[in-house]
Amino acid sequence: MSINHAVLGLLSIKPFSGYDLKKLIQDSFFMPWSGNNNQIYKALVELHDEGLVSKTVQHQESSPSKKIYAITAKGSAELKKWMLAVPDAPEFKKIFLIQLAWADQLDQEEIETMLSQYEKEIKIQILIRQEKKVRGSFSPDRTERETYLWDMIHDNLVSSLNYELYWIKKLRQGLRRFDKEDNNHELSSS
Repeated sequence: MSINHAVLGLLSIKPFSGYDLKKLIQDSFFMPWSGNNNQIYKALVELHDEGLVSKTVQHQESSPSKKIYAITAKGSAELKKWMLAVPDAPEFKKIFLIQLAWADQLDQEEIETMLSQYEKEIKIQILIRQEKKVRGSFSPDRTERETYLWDMIHDNLVSSLNYELYWIKKLRQGLRRFDKEDNNHELSSS
């Protein structure tokens, strides 16, 4: 998925400036981009060049003029075409799993520290997402069905994070048997 389609989706709600789009993407709980200026403005230039968005300049008295972007009919057709395309497979890129792959080189206490730090990060992410939902993070809410879809996106992400907590617990339980085996091996060696 390109950021271009996310921008088209946001512009399908209403026209926005590049700055507004940047804030929406940064504050999103499910869009994977950082929302930096380069990403947003590059996407807007590409979309404008392809005729998928229009641009108007809004002059302001005490501030610099700002460019407001709106989706065109061609942009709406492209967005719909993309929505109906076969979805990409889910991405499961977790740096933690790469760290864990070589964790056998650590002692049990170091592994526990590693797991505790990861668990803490997961809990923080859950709290952030729950807080954003309570505060009413951006959701178009144009229809009841759309509100339900956005709620389910939130639930999907929080469920994934909750599963991570379950998985950490399961991992710890499994690692305990190796701790016992190491202790038994040390006793039998003495």
